[in-house]
Amino acid sequence: MLISQILDDAETIRVVARNGGKTRIINGARSVYSLAMEAARTGTGLAALIERKGFGETVDLDAAYKKGRLLSPINHPDPAHLHLTGTGLTHLGSAATRDSMHKKLNSDGDEQLTDSMKMFRMGLEGGKPAKGQTGVQPEWFYKGNGTMAVAPGAALMSPAFAQDAGEEPEIAGIYVIGDDGAPFRVGFTLSNEFSDHVTERVNYLFLAHSKLRNASFGPEILIGDLPSDVRGSSRIVRDGKLLWEKPFLSGEANMSHTIANLEHHHFKYSAFRQPGDVHVHMFGTATLSFADGIRTEAGDVFEIEAGDFGLPLRNPLEIEKPVKVAVKAL
Repeated sequence: MLISQILDDAETIRVVARNGGKTRIINGARSVYSLAMEAARTGTGLAALIERKGFGETVDLDAAYKKGRLLSPINHPDPAHLHLTGTGLTHLGSAATRDSMHKKLNSDGDEQLTDSMKMFRMGLEGGKPAKGQTGVQPEWFYKGNGTMAVAPGAALMSPAFAQDAGEEPEIAGIYVIGDDGAPFRVGFTLSNEFSDHVTERVNYLFLAHSKLRNASFGPEILIGDLPSDVRGSSRIVRDGKLLWEKPFLSGEANMSHTIANLEHHHFKYSAFRQPGDVHVHMFGTATLSFADGIRTEAGDVFEIEAGDFGLPLRNPLEIEKPVKVAVKAL
């Protein structure tokens, strides 16, 4: 089952679902967030709760997308309580790009093992622990709160000071925190973990700076387990023509960590188990246009798609105007 959110002609949020057929409005659902919290509070599976509520009129989801009426598939009434986070070096092959970005030489000219490659090897050796055991912790990063989340179809805004504005096609887990502090997974969705790879390449300690950017996810949430072998495409369109395209892989068959291990190492922190919060946690990628020498420009359109996740995630790129910030003493 796939669920998403749209704005109707009266500017009212409608939660819609489809399961191999037509897209229909879910009766009595004010938002995906309220639906997920109801499921958590009642101990009802989300799909079962949706079926129990029943369905109303059909919706043309493609038309809503073209009209700019698709929302992020989950939000929070207070954007400060939605957390955008992620992890890297989790996919087989993902170290190659990062390693080339962070390569260094020793005094004899021989290449040393970079910190990125060390982290990747740790994942290969300990990222898929036996059931009941804890695996090695992954790289982790913070992207911002709900104010940094961009709806499908809306523009990803790159800061004027950024040196790069590059896509990262990823699968993200969507979570809500129950009233008792227990995390609940709503499902999985496509995401564009938009980053500044030139800044990151200067020094891997700049990773935190490079990740503080917009991100987009959706348009639809896949309820249920993540397929073990996800195959999709990432592309960039410029002036209506295809500029770059490459397949991307995800799912545990293509990863050095299990989803459970990545989830554990995120939610082990009590700060991320605050009742009522929403988490969008991105699981990493091995595919970047930056690695192929692509330099994006304002007006370029990023498109990420994978068959299991419904409609493609599409966002144009815009560059913010420079802003001077001066701190005033009180």
